[in-house]
Parts: sequence; C-alpha cells; structure tokens
Amino acid sequence: MTASPPVTIVRSVAELRAQVAVWRAAGETLALVPTMGALHAGHMALIFRAHEIASKVCVSLFVNPAQFGKNEDLSTYPRNEASDLALLSGAGVDLLYAPDVTQMYGPGDATRVSVGSLGESLEGLSRPGFFTGVATVVTKLLLQCLPDYALFGEKDFQQLQVIKRLVKDLAIPVSIASVACYRENDGLALSSRNIYLDKDERLIAPALYKAMNQMADAMRSGDTALLSSQAAQAFLIHAGFSSVDYLVACDAETMSDIMSLADLHGRPGRILAAARLGTTRLIDNIEL
Repeated sequence: MTASPPVTIVRSVAELRAQVAVWRAAGETLALVPTMGALHAGHMALIFRAHEIASKVCVSLFVNPAQFGKNEDLSTYPRNEASDLALLSGAGVDLLYAPDVTQMYGPGDATRVSVGSLGESLEGLSRPGFFTGVATVVTKLLLQCLPDYALFGEKDFQQLQVIKRLVKDLAIPVSIASVACYRENDGLALSSRNIYLDKDERLIAPALYKAMNQMADAMRSGDTALLSSQAAQAFLIHAGFSSVDYLVACDAETMSDIMSLADLHGRPGRILAAARLGTTRLIDNIEL
C-alpha cells in the first residue's frame, strides 16, 4: 500500500489564501473541516464525508480561546499536533490550517458575531458567551478560507444550528454539511474531552445516551417532556452523574422547548442533554 503524502501545513491567512487560489485556478472544489485538534474517529467521519463532496480537503486546527469561559479548561484542553498530523496524513487531507491566536485575533480585534436568541438557551445559558465565541471564529474561518463546503458534526447540535443561521444571515457563500454523531459501541458520543474520564466514570458515561432514549420513548408513549425529563434526570443521578445542566426536548431548528410531540406539528425534534460526571461535562443529543 502506498503511504499517504505528508500534510501541507500553513499557519497564516495569507498562506491559506495562496494555496486556495492555486486550487481555484485548477478548478478544484474545497471542503473545510474546522476542529480544535485532539482528533478522534468522529473527526475522521467528517473528513471522510469531505472527500466525498469535494476534490480538496482542508482541516483547521485552532483551540479558540473566545469560546472558553472563566474556570473552563482552556489551559488543559488536549493538544497533540504531531498525533493529529499522523491521523490527517492517513486520511488523505490536503492541507492543515493551524493559525496561532495572534493570527485569528490580531491587535485591536473587537468584532464579534452573535446569532441572538438561538445561541442564548441551553449551552448558551450554561456557558454565557460560548456561542458568540463559536460564531465569531467560524465566521473568521469561513471568510479566510472561502470553501465550497464546511463540515460539522451533529454531536454539537445547537452549535450546528447557530452556524447554519450565521451563514444564512451573513450570506456567506458556503454549503454547511453535517455528519451524524459518532458513538462508541456502548453509545457514548465521541468527544475530545472523554479523555478526562477515569476508568469508573467511563463505565458510567453511556448512561447519558440511555437517559435520552428513555426520555424519547416516554414522549412517544404520550408522556410530557417535563415528566419524561424528570425521570431521565433521576436515572442519571442514580447512575452516578453529579448534576444535569439540561435534558430537554425542543424544536430541532429553533431550539425552542416543546411540551409534547404534538407541539412540533410535524417538524423535526431533538432531545439535547448536558450533564457532569466527576470533573467532566458531557453533552449529547438524539433525534426525537
């Protein structure tokens, strides 16, 4: 088997645009997969899909300080560029864009992107300012690269809706493609932060997926969202989770809460959850 060529790395906007210009002149199409590194099989699924829809694939690696709040894990967030590069090379990625903070937030940087109420509930309520940080850095990445496609995982479902909204509202010429959440065999959604779980916590963690499915089953049987959520939260605490930030049923596009399936009027619904297990905060969602 022929080894994949090394991934080309660029670290400035100028270098990124120069390479993209070469591809554009050759008639290539481009897919961007934004990441914060600490890559895993979920990221590889995004890259695999990117290869299916575009002739060139660029992965960005940037741990964005603007989306970390006070007392969050910015300083300890897992970073291993060498390991990430090995995975990207094996996946046939054409370009890695790995800017530093000064490249993304230069002197006097002041502009921020907010999507209003869509980013103020759930994760936005639990982590004030989080979605402004996400929306701002994604807008920067899209405008710096101007890809044909940008790919995001459905694991961060509210984030996906925020990104779709900002692309629509700002008329950024890119198609947003999503890939279903990638799970371990026991149901745990893959996340870079799963490495924080100790051995015992790892055994408990799949209870979050079970709780969401229990809630969905209860609602399909006619239970209210409130009662089914209360039962699912009790299940999580009994399983060993220390607290639940939210476990709710909502409209999959507006993120507004629903009381029952009838409230959807045939529209897609979603159950979204965030809960704490030891020092680790896990988020997940399923289709309702």
